[in-house]
Amino acid sequence: MTEPKSPKLDKSPSPSPSPIVEMTGISIAFPGVKALDAVDFRLLPGEVHALMGENGAGKSTLIKALTGVYGIDAGRIVIDGADQVFAGPAAAQAAGISTVYQEVNLTDNLSVAENVMLGHEIRRFGVIDWRATRKAARTYLQALNLDIDPKSSLSSHSLAVQQLVAISRAMVVDARVLILDEPTSSLDSGEVARLFDVIRTLRDRGVAILFVSHFLDQIYAISDRITVLRNGTLVGEYRPAELPRVELVGKMIGRTLEVLTELEANAERAVVDRSGTPFMQAVGVGRRGSIEPFDLDIYPGEIVGLAGLLGSGRTELARLISGIDRADTGELSVDGDRRQFHDPRQALRAGIAYSSESRKTEGIIGELSVRENITLALQAERGWLRRIPRARQEELSASWIEALDIRPADPERPAGVLSGGNQQKVMLARLLALAPRLLVLDEPTRGIDVGAKVEIQRLISDLASTGMAVIFISAELEEVLRVGHRIIVLRDREIVATLDPDTVTFEMLLAIVAKADGDE
Repeated sequence: MTEPKSPKLDKSPSPSPSPIVEMTGISIAFPGVKALDAVDFRLLPGEVHALMGENGAGKSTLIKALTGVYGIDAGRIVIDGADQVFAGPAAAQAAGISTVYQEVNLTDNLSVAENVMLGHEIRRFGVIDWRATRKAARTYLQALNLDIDPKSSLSSHSLAVQQLVAISRAMVVDARVLILDEPTSSLDSGEVARLFDVIRTLRDRGVAILFVSHFLDQIYAISDRITVLRNGTLVGEYRPAELPRVELVGKMIGRTLEVLTELEANAERAVVDRSGTPFMQAVGVGRRGSIEPFDLDIYPGEIVGLAGLLGSGRTELARLISGIDRADTGELSVDGDRRQFHDPRQALRAGIAYSSESRKTEGIIGELSVRENITLALQAERGWLRRIPRARQEELSASWIEALDIRPADPERPAGVLSGGNQQKVMLARLLALAPRLLVLDEPTRGIDVGAKVEIQRLISDLASTGMAVIFISAELEEVLRVGHRIIVLRDREIVATLDPDTVTFEMLLAIVAKADGDE
């Protein structure tokens, strides 16, 4: 991605515009932890302002304070010069503040127009005028260069298009402040470029955009300013041109990049013994309309990385061998014995555990505590009539909270209020409590900061060193190269290459992943 242009605010010697958002001395405390401690933040019209920090640094809490989800214990929120005390998200939206979350918060069984105009449908004599409503929706969509049929079902479109639909809906309420919380975590490079074109268009119209992402390249490509939080406190506000990436990482995690590099170096790949029987072997396994038949063997202690663009078949492969979906061709063997999984519980009994890329729909149960989430799968395996004693639950959760550095270290906190990265750790703890022999991780570091990524990569390497097999899926090719003992490349829902990471460069892997049909 190209280097960012000079920020719009620097192009003119005229004074900077007055902030549309000023948050001063914001403090929020939860039982046992101070989430924000006297944090200042300002957002100017016509800028993209990145909010950076580790998971648990306070980013989500600050956003929820700005959008009326959380009340503040101390401080002031000023919107366009007027003090505000938001009673809830509706009040914040009425003040011109809209949010598009990482997991797109739309209704995919409705049409595009219904999603865009939800709550703002055009009515005549008290009845919705669908023709006029669809016409208005098309206007908002075209304003973002999105040429799709408003009558089409939202579910028929890619996640990238759904992100743009969500932004279109934010524009219906005439948003002056747009908060984009990890909007690119599930997008490929082309989709990111399309989204960035839309962001620049909105910025040029004077919309103030708060942008949250863990992809440093994207932060430097799109942001005009950067605010860094750490442990609930403000580290500082910077212009990208004045803050080298090495320094940004250091400010975010309180450690230098050299320390992270040393941590990565200590997590070197061990040698895998492939002379014996594979733990799992797939021969001609496939599913019509999902993924072409494939062969794959995985040995104890081996980390197999799956690389490919969105829609390449990575998740479909993982779901087949984990019993989530049923194969209609081929044979699957575990420890040399033929198996046929009809559901994920059968796969779990065979020692295969799957962690979904979707925390929202297939992962965390937000209303349950961290303790209950960690012990959930173990309790299901044991049976609900044989309850795990409370003391044993507390012992298990405490040990995994410490092992994975889940923050805050409160087993009774509802899992839904944790940051995305800490929710991922809770999901991982739930599976590890089952002591699986093959751990299938679908985007385990998605939305996780650089420090936490290194910790999870080290954990995966440590697990492999004890003999656990791991399938590791990541959209970040550098991460797949760093972690895997073998790299399986998928394209158009079939395996197209098997690579040795020690003999493949990032550029070579990228060329194979991105190769189009007909390319030489």
